Amino acid sequence: MSEPRTYPSQPIELPLNMELEPVPVQGCAGCAEPANVRQRAWAGGDMTTVTDCNVFLRRHPGH
Repeated sequence: MSEPRTYPSQPIELPLNMELEPVPVQGCAGCAEPANVRQRAWAGGDMTTVTDCNVFLRRHPGH
């Protein structure tokens, strides 16, 4: 029987995802509004709204 381990194992290194923010489609009103909201959210430090806008833009048709 092996000895029980009394120390933690090595940490697991996860990949760092540096995905760029989605770019709104030029001339699309459906993309322009969340892009504007995202810009104001960045300025105010509201990262939850920034993330929500990014999700909307990624799911918007044309991306």
